[in-house]
Amino acid sequence: MAKKGGLGRGLEALMGESSTLATGSDVQQEQPVLAPTNEIDIDLIEVNPFQPRREFDEESLEELAESIRQLGLIQPITVRKAGDKYQLISGERRFRACKRAGLLKIPAYVRDADNEGMLILSIVENIQREDLNAIDIATGYQQLIEEFHFTQEKLSEQIGKNRSTITNYIRLLKLPPEIQMGIKQNKITMGHARALLGLENEEEQLKLYHRIIKEDLSVRKVEEIVRKWNQKEQDNETREQPAENDPLIQEMNEVKNRLQNIFGETVDFYKSRKGSGKITITFKSDIELNHILSILEQK
Repeated sequence: MAKKGGLGRGLEALMGESSTLATGSDVQQEQPVLAPTNEIDIDLIEVNPFQPRREFDEESLEELAESIRQLGLIQPITVRKAGDKYQLISGERRFRACKRAGLLKIPAYVRDADNEGMLILSIVENIQREDLNAIDIATGYQQLIEEFHFTQEKLSEQIGKNRSTITNYIRLLKLPPEIQMGIKQNKITMGHARALLGLENEEEQLKLYHRIIKEDLSVRKVEEIVRKWNQKEQDNETREQPAENDPLIQEMNEVKNRLQNIFGETVDFYKSRKGSGKITITFKSDIELNHILSILEQK
């Protein structure tokens, strides 16, 4: 198989050298069959419980079903044996379309994969699709981290994605549910969402979210609004600096010392009376940075 850039060695070990990954959308495309397939009774296949994809567009699903009725399924699904049945690893959209098309049997690759391997394969297949939204990708990453105790570094190695990319996706899950749904429904882009994360106040995030939709604001414009808002907040807080004997100052110094003891580096810590604040950790080399990251990953 021609190796795709960005896929980690851990993935290749799970899939085997003779396997193929679905890329792009599920438009039927002729592909060379590089591994033997089996014709499996469609009723013996169970949906993968680790599948990150949550929603399927009905119109595109019906289009794929009609294509299958006319041409058959060109790209097989991938399953693993599960007792007397089979469990789907990848290709849920094709599987659903085949059921809709009335197929009794479906061509499938049969793989060996544990639960961790199944989720990795499902995520990798899905993140290569244009139609999977950012929230579903983030949910898949978060599921790997929580259920299989992956660090972001290990996840990065497994799926061949930059750790900063994974971090940016997972941060989207901190947004209010209404905004997350807006991302899923393509009301705003991931760029808009990342800009909204620059606001610490959930109420302000929602206000600006509604403004983005109403005024059709660009990502650059939203970033500018967020920057001005934060500067205004910072100026207000600067005018409200507490006195040295203020309990807030004592608390800030105590936290700052605790953080410096944990990281062994210079730490600046600020907390406003509203509860928001900022932590700045200073490092002088890649070694010190890696030391900080290793401590954060252990927490």
